[in-house]
Amino acid sequence: MRPPTPPTALLRRVCVRTLHARPSSTSSRAGLRSFPAWFVRGGTSNGLVIRAIDLPPSPSSWSSVLAPAMGSPDAQYGRQLDGMGSGVSSTSKLVVLSPPPPPPTTIAHVAYTFVQVGIRDGVVDTAGNCGNMSSIVGPAAWDMGYVRDEDKPALVQTAAADGTRWATLRLFNTNTSKVIESTFRVDAEDGRCCYCPEGDYVMDGVPGKQSCITMSFLDPAGAKTGRALPTGRPVDMLDVVAADGSDAPPVRASLVDVGNPGVFVTGRSLGYPTAASLSPAAIESDAALKTRLEALRRRGAQLMGMDPDTESVPKIVLLFPPSDDGGGGGGGAEVDISCRAMSMGQAHKAVPLTLALCLGAAARMRGTLAWEMLREAGRAQDKPAVRIAHPSGLVDVGTTMVDGEVKAAKLLRTARVLMKGEVFY
Repeated sequence: MRPPTPPTALLRRVCVRTLHARPSSTSSRAGLRSFPAWFVRGGTSNGLVIRAIDLPPSPSSWSSVLAPAMGSPDAQYGRQLDGMGSGVSSTSKLVVLSPPPPPPTTIAHVAYTFVQVGIRDGVVDTAGNCGNMSSIVGPAAWDMGYVRDEDKPALVQTAAADGTRWATLRLFNTNTSKVIESTFRVDAEDGRCCYCPEGDYVMDGVPGKQSCITMSFLDPAGAKTGRALPTGRPVDMLDVVAADGSDAPPVRASLVDVGNPGVFVTGRSLGYPTAASLSPAAIESDAALKTRLEALRRRGAQLMGMDPDTESVPKIVLLFPPSDDGGGGGGGAEVDISCRAMSMGQAHKAVPLTLALCLGAAARMRGTLAWEMLREAGRAQDKPAVRIAHPSGLVDVGTTMVDGEVKAAKLLRTARVLMKGEVFY
């Protein structure tokens, strides 16, 4: 069951519970330090949810807490066995919740900062947002008390079809200064209205059925650069030096910043005509290809006015035609475009959610490589939703365009709290 569309009235400002400032609740025990946290799954990612009041007051000091908590740096083994991570970029993540900034800065119920922790180097990176981990923010904020109990009824709607109840919160992401509307299922538990993960929605990449979470990214263009097309062009030429020091042929690329910035190139331009010819495992085993992709990513970052040394953004994505879905099901007839994504130097086993959002928007922007690929495949250029195939399955991205500008992007996720307790580091 998908949630009902929230009425405009729910977008008004509501009272947000103020969490009183107090000293950090990090504590020491037998030589170990700890802080309270939830271990969660958000979409196809795992990570921690932490309240800002439970961390050192200055974000500049977070690295000394968050990196060891995840088991980083782990230069020798890259497995993060001594922390909460698992040696994969999609599971070395955290979100830090705090009260939202006051109007007129934004109208939101909670603010959050996404943190990517480098596995081997322990670098704490807050340059971009994570759509998968964003999916748990609304439910966590609801249950952690960022919305007062007396304010909750005004935020809940009941679905006419089956009587399920759905809450809508506005989330302010500090990484991008953008607002996301999150709609998720709630139910009564011990006399309180709490997040309910039970449902019948199936999300590719995650086993089982759960309630869906609708993520609506509002005005997502220019999240890091201020423009959907940072260079002002739908296609740029990326000149890079080959591994042997010679000049490599330039590669056509679309540099797009919607949700998070991405560098999009076609697999064909690198010698891979179909997604089936390039699995994540094949990418990981091809050092020369990974080196070339990183060089293209860095060059794209420079043209976008971004720091190429920041690993988390922009990310690079290989695009493939829909004749081969390259994913976990569906077949080419159901797919609009296929992709392979790199994240933090690793081949992603699905697709980063904000990157899927960026690709879905790019497919609606005239002249981009994604737009060209859909046109060549005979797909309608004004499709309300673009179906993207990735190594673990499919994801649909709905994009609202007004006069050629991206006004909103919507997609569905699931999320679940796996454990609540203390993290020792």
